[in-house]
Amino acid sequence: MLPPDAPARRMARPPFPPVSQAIGLARLLCILGIVYVHAWTGLGGDQMAAQMGSAQDILRWTVVELFGRSAVPLLSMVSGWLVAGSLARRGAKPFFDSKARTILLPMILWNAIAMVLVVGAATLGWARAPLLGDARWIADNLLNLPRAGDINVQTAFLRDLFLCMLAAPLLVRLRSRWLLLVGALAALWWVSLFKFPLLLRPTILLFFVGGILARRHGLAERAALLPPWQAVLPFLLVVPVKIWLSIENGGFADFHLHATAAVDLLTRSAASLLVWRGAIALAARPVGARLLEFERYAFFLFCCHLLFMWLVAPAIGELTGTMGSPLWPAFFLLQPALAFGFAILLAKAVEAVSPKLAELLSGGRLGRDQATSPAARPLAQAH
Repeated sequence: MLPPDAPARRMARPPFPPVSQAIGLARLLCILGIVYVHAWTGLGGDQMAAQMGSAQDILRWTVVELFGRSAVPLLSMVSGWLVAGSLARRGAKPFFDSKARTILLPMILWNAIAMVLVVGAATLGWARAPLLGDARWIADNLLNLPRAGDINVQTAFLRDLFLCMLAAPLLVRLRSRWLLLVGALAALWWVSLFKFPLLLRPTILLFFVGGILARRHGLAERAALLPPWQAVLPFLLVVPVKIWLSIENGGFADFHLHATAAVDLLTRSAASLLVWRGAIALAARPVGARLLEFERYAFFLFCCHLLFMWLVAPAIGELTGTMGSPLWPAFFLLQPALAFGFAILLAKAVEAVSPKLAELLSGGRLGRDQATSPAARPLAQAH
């Protein structure tokens, strides 16, 4: 399964740094970051525009753009890194069957659950949420075919990731120079802003390929051994440029959009390196082991946190107020922890009622003894 320029010795995982544990921690941190991207504000588009430039808007922009949006690139790289190892041990058909069960099926099930609960609550007047649309709307929200859905917007990642998995048996056989070309084309696709529904976010392919290269050439281990200042420096260099572009209104509009996309890509890459280095640091400490006990619920959190935002967060917002209210920043910063608590309680309830359903909804990560997930089967399943 390996290309000529990927000798088996490079696929071996060294005993140090603790890459396996760091992967579990990185996924947990990234999914908590994704919750920030979808955090409840209680405001519509015009109201959000009115908040632009306020202290709370700056807080939200900083957390979402500099931390939250780095999550998808690192999750994609982790998936590519894991695939490069798992495909070396099994054939294509068992691999495809596994990814259909662990990625595609949970996406469809969670989209269906979200439509029933959220649209039902909106129909009854219990939530400000989308109402049931036509057949095309239902198909879009169930399968994310030409676009991300309106309810479970985060599952579009699983849609693109599954397509990358379909190409993975070919990708892992390519020489490194061809993988670099695939990654470069994906990056150009992103920067060009060209829309084609084969992939909703071409950066997922870019970083997925990057994960394969990282596994092949030991880049995860090398990055893990970087001195902290070297991991922080790229982020510190690119962030001022991103901030400048976000507030700059002059210049040629098209050039500005393409430059923003390019710098956004650099920012996400630098933030991913920083999070990875932080995950390595946590993995070597007792707090990392305690956090890893919750990693088995991370995929469940990823799939269900929009249920929290649609159905639970507005009730809490009645107490804290919407964005612009004095208590909203505290609620905003706590939303990942609150959504994670909601996900854990929901997962335990589903496990108690039907372990088989819990296994389906979690892609095999729950519903059985998975207490050692960072070193066991869930770690071999790309989110």
